Amino acid sequence: MSADSGGRGPYERHAAAIEAETDRLAEAARKAGPDAPVPTCPGWTMTKLVKHVGIIQRWAEHIVRERVQRRISPREVPVTLPGDTDGYPDWLADGARTLAATLRAVEPGDAVWTWAPGGNARFWARRMLHEAAVHRADAEIAHGGEPRFDADLATDGVEELLANLAGAPGVLERLAALDDAGRTLHLHATDAEGGEWMITLGSEGFTWTHGHGKGDVAVRGAAGDLLLLVYGRLAPAGGRFEIFGDRDLLTRWLEATPI
Repeated sequence: MSADSGGRGPYERHAAAIEAETDRLAEAARKAGPDAPVPTCPGWTMTKLVKHVGIIQRWAEHIVRERVQRRISPREVPVTLPGDTDGYPDWLADGARTLAATLRAVEPGDAVWTWAPGGNARFWARRMLHEAAVHRADAEIAHGGEPRFDADLATDGVEELLANLAGAPGVLERLAALDDAGRTLHLHATDAEGGEWMITLGSEGFTWTHGHGKGDVAVRGAAGDLLLLVYGRLAPAGGRFEIFGDRDLLTRWLEATPI
């Protein structure tokens, strides 16, 4: 499930996984009910979660289909919402199928606007996959489930986040304010080949590379758990991770990098 650097194979798998992950989200939403609170998205109900994902997917679909070349807001894309909250899961799944079909109808390298590095349809296939996967976990947690991830998908999700963080509003400013330049974090997915990253903080943000190393703080855990950690869905404490070194540095990083 790694990023597609050429050809259609991984790109097509991303498109298919968008549908699969969104179907799982929709099913979790049906089980939880429209008014169920979503603990990992404080203040949100299940309906708000489903509405958010459905609108974001339709925004991405519009960008790819129309080959949009400028920054646009999701509010600029007309969306028809279901008349009843019970209809939201089916509405969500329908939007994911349309998005996947649109992605399949274009070339991965077709130029479109993206909010982080990429500038092509390939960016949106990967971004919408991990948007759906993380929010699917939110929905499963909301009805008492235990989210499970394919290790390759989760590893790609961690890497995609690192690749996009510099484009997320406020992240570089928050990291620069930490005054931790030169300090390092090591993330290690214990169940996925190639699932190791070294993050080095700088005066204006951070850099990252693949590979093993001794960081000022190191975190070891399953790839799916690491994905939920970097997205703020799991706390470092609680027994899911082995953590070595400066735990406060890890806390500061996590607090500075929500998207």
